[in-house]
Amino acid sequence: MKKQYSIALILFLALSWGAWAQRPPVDREKLEAARIAFITTRIDLKPEQAEKFWPIFNEYSDSRENTMRQISQLGKDLDTIGEEEAKARIQKRLQLQGELLQEEQTFVTAASKVLSSKQILMLNNVARDFNRHLYQRSREERR
Repeated sequence: MKKQYSIALILFLALSWGAWAQRPPVDREKLEAARIAFITTRIDLKPEQAEKFWPIFNEYSDSRENTMRQISQLGKDLDTIGEEEAKARIQKRLQLQGELLQEEQTFVTAASKVLSSKQILMLNNVARDFNRHLYQRSREERR
């Protein structure tokens, strides 16, 4: 019985690896170019706005991604921590969430010198729409 289980597990892993290996690698440059084009079109960025906006947005995006990664790390290895460590992690998460809010306020202040308030509001939906667009395209390509 154990031998059959081992063979089934090895077969499953081999098939999974084969399927995974067939997935095309993500071209980060193409993905970034698509994201820029999508956002630029959706919020109707003018060339002079884009020149000033993208450095501000990229800095904000990098900072936000870093903070989100830190928050994600706090949720790891929860089975091995004690009550005091859990309390410390909760406090750290709250601190990082406060930093996210501060980062967004700083971004909005800087972006408002380049974009209209409406364009800034549209950014939240555009990022979500872009992710939804990518998801739908990947589902269509798999069919």
